[in-house]
Amino acid sequence: MDVTKEKSVSEAIKYRRSVRVFTKEAIEEQKVKECIQLASLAPTSSNMQLWEFYHIVSPEIIQQIAGASFDQNAAKTAQQIVIVVARKDLWKKRVQSNIAYLKNQHGDKPAKEYTKREKFALNYYQKIVPSLYMDFFGILGRIKYFAFQIIGLFKPIYRQARNSDMRIVAHKSAALAAQNFMISMAAINYDTCPMEGFDSLRVKKIVHLPFSSEINMIIGCGIRDVNGVYGERFRVPFEEVYFKI
Repeated sequence: MDVTKEKSVSEAIKYRRSVRVFTKEAIEEQKVKECIQLASLAPTSSNMQLWEFYHIVSPEIIQQIAGASFDQNAAKTAQQIVIVVARKDLWKKRVQSNIAYLKNQHGDKPAKEYTKREKFALNYYQKIVPSLYMDFFGILGRIKYFAFQIIGLFKPIYRQARNSDMRIVAHKSAALAAQNFMISMAAINYDTCPMEGFDSLRVKKIVHLPFSSEINMIIGCGIRDVNGVYGERFRVPFEEVYFKI
């Protein structure tokens, strides 16, 4: 395969590996940024986009992050680093962004002229989404959880309404974006390694993240060294994870 040719989605998925050692070959900042832009097109629960992406290009900061990541080779040898951050705490801001977008799409007209579908979309962000994300020291979440379990005895209901549940929702969306990023990088023959082994408090201090933010994963970026992939890819038999119903 011509390594200068951009890979197809299937080719990129098969090519992508968790690369533990990168060469000293530089990679283009703009190309990595474009892959981050593709990451932001990932599906996200209720279009809330509760994520942020920190593109680290400073060698000094990279080494500091490597130190806070237990000196993993994937961090120490990375030419650049991308930190995917879950921002559940920004839900109110994202709600307002969605409402503003919807009103702009509806056009300049009085609210009474909105169609049934337009009213439903606005109601979703004005009432339903806040009812899920709003909490007070976990107390409202527990009340909603038990209330929804009771309602669920009589009809289908969304049951994951606790603060911990909404954290999971934000992290799932952030992980989808991270995968978009890594596949996009693989498509242009750039390599990545997602890392979960790090001191989150130290990393947040290094890049000045707010306390309420949560790091989803740190991704080392570069060109794979000849010994950068530790062995052949292993997956359990597909039959153990595939169920046709």
